[in-house]
Amino acid sequence: MRLLASAAEVWRPVSRIGGATGWYFGDSLWRLRGLMDRLAGGIGLRRGRRHPNDLRVGDALDFWRVLEVQPQQRLMLLAEMKLPGEALFDIRITPAGEGAVWLHFLSRFMPRGIVGILYWFALYPFHQWVFSGMLKSIAAAVGRPVTSGPQRFTPKLQAACRLPSGKAPGPRP
Repeated sequence: MRLLASAAEVWRPVSRIGGATGWYFGDSLWRLRGLMDRLAGGIGLRRGRRHPNDLRVGDALDFWRVLEVQPQQRLMLLAEMKLPGEALFDIRITPAGEGAVWLHFLSRFMPRGIVGILYWFALYPFHQWVFSGMLKSIAAAVGRPVTSGPQRFTPKLQAACRLPSGKAPGPRP
């Protein structure tokens, strides 16, 4: 999503995500996911953070762990909930020229076995809806115009498996 705002303006709501602020969209769904995690023997939605707007590497952030913080640029979180795989949530703010920035959400999931693959594909449409709502709500919290997006980036399976042009399939030398 492209916003007519500075990186500092967009970072403010990003840095407050989780805890008492919530997730900007679908908080009842986040709570439900936390309850499901507790029932599965996980940590659940801790609904907490060390500080309301200061994040440090290693901080617990609800059922996430902060892996990387680059103020006004990036926040990367690792899921600590019970999952059939490993999940990362990467939030990036990048310059877009003319007093604007791009706000990107990237979720990555490394499935464990067929259950992990089925989990990801079953929840993929739901994640698209939640993340789009979060992007729009963060933009509203910034209070600056959105000039583009949110846009969905989904590489198609055919494109991901396509060989570079001119290359024939076959054994490697």
